[in-house]
Amino acid sequence: MINSVRKFENLHIACWLIKDTCWVMDIRVLGIIMIFPTLFLAFYITYKCRTQLAEFYHNLAVCFWIMGNTIWMVGEFFFDDAFRPYSIGFFLVGILLIVYFYLFVSKKLKLISK
Repeated sequence: MINSVRKFENLHIACWLIKDTCWVMDIRVLGIIMIFPTLFLAFYITYKCRTQLAEFYHNLAVCFWIMGNTIWMVGEFFFDDAFRPYSIGFFLVGILLIVYFYLFVSKKLKLISK
């Protein structure tokens, strides 16, 4: 499974880097365009890894992180950075997913694998 999504992960990273580079360079049109392939690939990878809980939780956290990142970028581009408080919620959900995974899910996975 991992090998089947590896090429998508690499493409996803490239899209994310282009999006964030456009953000920092204030290239608004391309930055907005890059939201779509970046988010699509993040959700596609998450869906493909849904049966492997460790991969699923980490990729779902990445989805929330990119959504928060996107909201922040759009707010900086068009709304005088007014959306930053909303982006924090998405970042927190991503972090909480990871914390939940390590505190509860990963421990259950270890019990099952024994």
